[in-house]
Amino acid sequence: MSRFAVHVGDITKLQVDAIVNAANSSLLGGGGVDGAIHRAAGPELAIACRALNGCKTGDAKITMGYKLPARHVIHTVGPVWQGGDVGEDDLLASCYRRSLELANDNRLASIAFPAISTGRFLFPPDRAAAIAIETTRDHLQRPGSVESVVFCCFDDRAASHYLRLLSRTEA
Repeated sequence: MSRFAVHVGDITKLQVDAIVNAANSSLLGGGGVDGAIHRAAGPELAIACRALNGCKTGDAKITMGYKLPARHVIHTVGPVWQGGDVGEDDLLASCYRRSLELANDNRLASIAFPAISTGRFLFPPDRAAAIAIETTRDHLQRPGSVESVVFCCFDDRAASHYLRLLSRTEA
């Protein structure tokens, strides 16, 4: 049985141990997924994020999920796409790695990721999906790791990148 699933829909509705927030460096909410998560979680999330004093690109921090079905939110700051020659791939991989490390540290069995950096940060979706899958698959080979990963996509077009790559690697 696969440890991966692809879901098209609203990440704030998923019942998993943690959802990942594609945050900005302040962690205080913004547009896209970040804004949706903050609105759905309620004002307690902003209070908790304020206490974290921001987050660096490629790193991740964890809070409770508050009013979300998910028990936790893992906030990660993805890279802004600048053409691919200034370490964007490594920083994006670090977002997935650090998020999974926090999930493991907190004994979380299930996690859902949005397509980090592919919205306002303009990371090419197909390249981002490949990095997400490769990094996540590598991490899940370790003992005591997360049991299931959901790649939550905004639409069918975004999901197609994950589905295509997963079908190649699981065949």
